[in-house]
Amino acid sequence: MGALLALASAVLYGLSDFAGGLVSRRASFMATALAGQLGGLALAALLGIFVAAPATTAADLGWGALSGVGTGIGMLFLFRGLTNGSMSVVVPLSAVGGVALPVVVGVAFLGERPAVLAWAGVVLALPALWLVGRTRGGGGSNGAVDALIAGAGIATQYLALAQARPGAGLWPVVSGRVAAILILLPLVLATHPRLPARLAPAAAAAGALAALALACYLLATRQQLVVIAVVLSSLYPAIPVLLGITVLRERLSSRQVTGLLAAAAAVVLLALG
Repeated sequence: MGALLALASAVLYGLSDFAGGLVSRRASFMATALAGQLGGLALAALLGIFVAAPATTAADLGWGALSGVGTGIGMLFLFRGLTNGSMSVVVPLSAVGGVALPVVVGVAFLGERPAVLAWAGVVLALPALWLVGRTRGGGGSNGAVDALIAGAGIATQYLALAQARPGAGLWPVVSGRVAAILILLPLVLATHPRLPARLAPAAAAAGALAALALACYLLATRQQLVVIAVVLSSLYPAIPVLLGITVLRERLSSRQVTGLLAAAAAVVLLALG
């Protein structure tokens, strides 16, 4: 069940990135990120009411808030990279960074020991994420710094959220959305970016999908090693690629085909492990 929840998180996050990326290309990336977090807060608070939380503590909310700081930073630099037209660098590099750091921390500091098959899945997932995110003509380094910062933010998001105890329900996700909003709001107020009214619902919906993805991830960590849950949840770049084929009629490169096949194999290995 934990693996399925983590995969559901990946699908939802992929849908969120696809929608958010489209909006951020037509409006301010900062305004898009803030609207997304507001939409995520609304949905997370609603879901939190219906999920049992018998022992929510300040520490749990604190871990959620730290996760939200990672979210705010990660989404801000991810959308800025996408706005700069460097998707071929930002998406794969941020995804690999978002996986590699939690794996290192999980093994070195949390004492997690994945099985041999799971380790094979982890090792296979890293190049798969890189290949899936690479697009034609993506050989330049533009956006590399944005990608590294976004990856660090995503890693913080996953690691911190996983530290919240099961008794906290989904309230750490809620506190995370509040923290992300507090990170983004001063920047939006200082720069006065514009988000056309017609795009606001799409931006909010993208954020709501991301919040739901985090809720699925949080539930997955309660049934699965954090290392495995992070890797499975981080396979989300495959979803925008598949949507690009079916919705935008884009063509896959040979690298992306290889990456998708490797990602599918990694899922099988992680599930069996």
